[in-house]
Amino acid sequence: MNIILLGPPGAGKGTQARHLVSVRNMVQLSTGDMLRDAKSSGSKMGRKVSGVMARGDLVTDDIVIELIGEKLSQIEGNGLIFDGFPRTLAQADALGNLLATHGEGLDNVIELRVDDDALVNRITARSSCAKCGEVYNDITKPPPEDGKCVNCGSEELVRRADDNEDSLRQRLMEYYKKTSPIIGYYYAKGLLNQVEGLDPIDAVKDCISKVLDK
Repeated sequence: MNIILLGPPGAGKGTQARHLVSVRNMVQLSTGDMLRDAKSSGSKMGRKVSGVMARGDLVTDDIVIELIGEKLSQIEGNGLIFDGFPRTLAQADALGNLLATHGEGLDNVIELRVDDDALVNRITARSSCAKCGEVYNDITKPPPEDGKCVNCGSEELVRRADDNEDSLRQRLMEYYKKTSPIIGYYYAKGLLNQVEGLDPIDAVKDCISKVLDK
């Protein structure tokens, strides 16, 4: 089963993806992680990515698609979770074509819907483990009193510099401008399922499970 998790920054895509990896043995493909891995790999593709980043240019859709294509031929698991990609209609078309060439397709697109004001309040209270990425929230999931991550034991809990209201609202605007057309695109294909992203984490997990178990 191959799925896409859609949603604005802070909607909980990463948290839900990690849960699906754990309980369903799916494989999470995060664009950011793939680019960082490629950059440090020393491979031909890695050198290409490093060169683009060194010039301060944006990584092109072609490079991202090529990276995903490499991953498709390497990974094993019970399906893929696309996190952070596609972001545009052109990327959505390219992903569909790439999957088709590997005899694959998309089974579900899950949109984590949010209320913007509530999302801003949640993200400005957010911190994460610098080592494993476990996410905490001052209100809904406070960091452990001993300051150690419950997942890996690291004491390095950090807040993103851009997790402030002005920056967040700008990121939300960019998301809606670029990604909103994708929602209609996948709705027309009969793949879109919407889940309330600001519900408690376990409730969101249950809703996603019901979608995938249909």
